[in-house]
Amino acid sequence: MPVLPGAEPYRHEGGPVGVLLCHGFTGSPQSLRPWAEYLARRHLTVSLPLLPGHGTRWQDMQLTGWPDWYAEVDRELRVLRERCTHVFVFGLSMGGALALRLAAKHGDAVTGIVVVNPANKVHGLAAHALPVARHLVPSTRGIVSDIAKEGAEEVGYDRVPLHAAHSLRSFLRRVDGELPQVTQPLLALRSTRDHVVPAADPARVLSRVSSTDVTEILLEQSYHVATLDHDADRIFEESHAFVARLAPESAPGEGHDHEEGTAVGG
Repeated sequence: MPVLPGAEPYRHEGGPVGVLLCHGFTGSPQSLRPWAEYLARRHLTVSLPLLPGHGTRWQDMQLTGWPDWYAEVDRELRVLRERCTHVFVFGLSMGGALALRLAAKHGDAVTGIVVVNPANKVHGLAAHALPVARHLVPSTRGIVSDIAKEGAEEVGYDRVPLHAAHSLRSFLRRVDGELPQVTQPLLALRSTRDHVVPAADPARVLSRVSSTDVTEILLEQSYHVATLDHDADRIFEESHAFVARLAPESAPGEGHDHEEGTAVGG
């Protein structure tokens, strides 16, 4: 299946400090593309993969589950580690959970983590019905484009495939159990009005990680997809400052000119 316009993965070969960005459930790299390009302009090496089953049609996602999504970001992290002295992992929503698991599993190979509205649990009574409902109903209404900014839209699915939602539920339970293994510096940004991930989720993350260098920033003007919303610039700036503090060599040297990154065809 062709990739939806704007949903292509993105990579940029920059300096010795790398950033891996993980998009959310039923979303696509488009939701993080401005963030990735901001980091690329600051001479960082950037990888923004398209998760399996995403960015085409929701039916394709029915055939994938959390091991597929995690394997993709795990592979990208290993590629970055081969060429970078420091690697940071950023994530939005489920991408935040992916980032946290990478940190838990890879230890010192991850220098720091930035999460925006990280998901920790599939909520509501419907979540308990997923094991059965997924065999009776293929999908339910979508969750993309929870954005306050007028005219901004997220490229993703207008339906949630229930087999994938069931897998997401299993994954988030697994990650919750692994949060105490997260020890790296952590920057968490949370929208005060989020119609997808409740405030209890990022609060749970912060209460369970073992990190001692933790910063939480509230985003007052944005909904769930804050990376495309009114607070996007603040997310970009705060995350870059976080990287610069922990990896001073991320600052470009003399004569280090910017080169455009590339969208990688799916």
